[in-house]
Amino acid sequence: MTYSDVLDGTRWVTDGGLETDLLFNHGIDLPEFASFPLLDDTLGRTALRRYYAEYAAIAGAADVGLLLETPTWRANPDWAQALGYNAAALDRANRAAVDLVRASAADSGLDEVRLSGVVGPRGDGYVAGDTNADAAAEYHDLQVRSLVDAGVDLVHAMTMTEPAEAIGVVRAARNARVPVAVSFTVETDGRLPSGNLLSEAITAMERTAPADWYGVNCAHPTHVLPALDGEPWTERLLFLRPNASTMSHQELDAMEVLDSGDIDLLVASTNRVLGQAGSLAVIGGCCGTDSRHVAALWGVAAPAR
Repeated sequence: MTYSDVLDGTRWVTDGGLETDLLFNHGIDLPEFASFPLLDDTLGRTALRRYYAEYAAIAGAADVGLLLETPTWRANPDWAQALGYNAAALDRANRAAVDLVRASAADSGLDEVRLSGVVGPRGDGYVAGDTNADAAAEYHDLQVRSLVDAGVDLVHAMTMTEPAEAIGVVRAARNARVPVAVSFTVETDGRLPSGNLLSEAITAMERTAPADWYGVNCAHPTHVLPALDGEPWTERLLFLRPNASTMSHQELDAMEVLDSGDIDLLVASTNRVLGQAGSLAVIGGCCGTDSRHVAALWGVAAPAR
């Protein structure tokens, strides 16, 4: 299987806002907004398996592929240390996450399933990091290697706030010889938290350390639309994982209740994004979304919850 064969040639359902769904809809405590500690006990693993099963049902109903992304957005050294995990425990957690999505893939009974190892930002996903590419490559290398050694088909850097850290993740993935996707987040004006245009960030990466695919996550489609200018770079976009809410990142950060948004607006505005970036093929959700939102994006009935 070549890198291009891993995802190209079909469409893929992926999951929604894992952390917000578990925290607000299921009442599961997630210290530091981290889901990977759920892998440590039977109840947590069961909750994750049930969560992924909903998206397998959507992929089956839509007759498309299923991309299962590991619950490892916070499973990097700084966040792990805050949660009491040393390097060995963190390595075990990342490997256990891959084992869990592999088991969920087997449960699905679907033929077209891929396993994606999620890498999150070193800092807050809503705040631009002060980093450089070399430091980011060194920092993310251990998590990437844990995920690759456990058998992921690709690595996906999500909620990147500026180009340098994303370049670092790509370098770590290249060292581990694994395909890599990078999804940036944008503010309400379509710019990254760093102030870069999405086009600038992707162009900078293409010059320095091209990813295999790009995307946008953790932003409502109405926030993504201002970033799309019809230029050729938009054809490099493959992933779209929108937020349910039209609120800004700052507003969402201050919320103590879940804003699950307007599903009709989410679908309509996502369709507008798809009309301007026709290469998008991996569709799921991010903060505030659950399987009901993702089913609506795919035009199928929502699975039982």
